[in-house]
Amino acid sequence: MSDSDLANPSAPRGHHDMGGQPAGPVARTEHDYAPWEKRVDALLVLLSRKDRRLITVDELRRNIETLGADAYDAMSYYERWIHSISQTLIQRGVISVDELGRRMADVHQRHERGEL
Repeated sequence: MSDSDLANPSAPRGHHDMGGQPAGPVARTEHDYAPWEKRVDALLVLLSRKDRRLITVDELRRNIETLGADAYDAMSYYERWIHSISQTLIQRGVISVDELGRRMADVHQRHERGEL
C-alpha cells in the first residue's frame, strides 16, 4: 500500500487485500506439507540468500498481488509463491519464458514416465 492509499482509505483494494473484511473462520490446523511445497519453500530460501539476491520479499509479494482475482482464488498458497518466483526470474532475465516452458514440459514427461 502506498502513502497515497493510506491518505485515501476509500482507494480501491486489490483482490488479495482482505484486511478488515469478513472472510469466515480461519482453520488453525497443522498439516503435512507436500514434497513440492517444501521444494518451493527451499527454492525461495536459496534464491533470496544474501549472496544470491535473485528475489526479494517485495518482488514475491508484488507478483502475488498482481495476480487476477480468478487466478488468485484458484491457486493455493505455494502455487502463488511458485508463480511469483517464476515471474521474478523472468523479469530479471534469469530465465526466459521459452526456457521455463521447455523445463516444465521436460518435468511433465519425466513424471508421465514415472521417473519422478
